[in-house]
Amino acid sequence: MRERYPHDPPPWTFWQYFRQAWERDAGLRIDHVLLNPVAAARLRDAGVDRDVRGEGRASDHAPTWVELDWP
Repeated sequence: MRERYPHDPPPWTFWQYFRQAWERDAGLRIDHVLLNPVAAARLRDAGVDRDVRGEGRASDHAPTWVELDWP
């Protein structure tokens, strides 16, 4: 995420169910994807599917993903 969002704070990956954290966008970044140097050199994109968190009966975590250029 630091590569993808170098100047902006990366998107949150977790919102507690307490005190309306989702509604206030009071999240945390606790889900990470660590790439070794070979994979990091192939990084194309990365993100968080935050809309999934807003669905009914959703987990308090949102899916975190990466896209790699691969031969």
